[in-house]
Formats: sequence, C-alpha cells, structure tokens
Amino acid sequence: MPSPDAFPVATAPHAGARLNRLMRFPSAQLRDPAIDAWMRAHGELGAIAQRWFDTMRACGADVRELLHDGHPTACVGDAAFGYVNAFRAHVNVGFFRGAEIADPAGLLEGTGKFMRHVKLRPGQDADAQALRALIRTAYADMRATMEVIETKASLP
Repeated sequence: MPSPDAFPVATAPHAGARLNRLMRFPSAQLRDPAIDAWMRAHGELGAIAQRWFDTMRACGADVRELLHDGHPTACVGDAAFGYVNAFRAHVNVGFFRGAEIADPAGLLEGTGKFMRHVKLRPGQDADAQALRALIRTAYADMRATMEVIETKASLP
C-alpha cells in the first residue's frame, strides 16, 4: 500500500493511461539523511545498495529522494523512478516503471504490471554497464513523462 503522501497523477483523459501510473511523493527532498542511515544499518548489503542509489542520485539535478515503504526511493521531482532494497541475502535495484523500459541485457526480473528489479548478491558480479544504462533509462523516461505532464498542465 502506498504511503499517505503518494498519489496518482491527475491528467485529462486524452493524456493516456501511461501518465496515470506514477507514484508521486511530495515529501521527496534533495538529500534525505535517513537514507544514508538506512545504508549503514544494512552492512554489506547496504554498501551494494549505496553504490546503485548513488548512481540514481547522480542522474540529474532534479533527483529527489525519500524512504518509501522502508527503502530508499529516487524521484524525478516528486515522481518515483527507482529504488533499492535489502533482503536477507540480496539487494534489489528496482524501477517503478520497469515493465516499460528497454532492457537489452535482460537484467530485469519480475512479472508485475509495472515494476521490475535487478537482484544483486554479494560476491556475484553484476553487469555494471547494463545496470547503469537501466538506471539512466528509467530516469530519462520519468523525466520525459514529467515534461509531458507539465506541458499538458500549461495548455489552456
């Protein structure tokens, strides 16, 4: 269940269903100290998560962040595009609209309608170049979507 500060984007019917499937977090901030504490609290898995969350942070000046459902979430403005989460033996690097982004290396897992993730385990090599490309693609996709929303909102 989304946190109370998450809400769908309200768009005109002609804007398309794709724009209505965004997780929005008005409480996202430039840098949330709770995220760095989360990373430290998760030890080795937190270090893996930190590397990839830092990649999300570096995507652009408009990246904001927050803890959502107990894990670090990266947003373009207030619209979530990626997250990291630590489990018992692995880290997920996830994408809120992962089902819609190109994955030429076939890294993404999951069968949900929207979200996908890449599972990383300590001691196993990840295709870092392909994962960086996924992160950049997810960011660029969300940024383009937000530009469409802003353009539609400014139309008479």
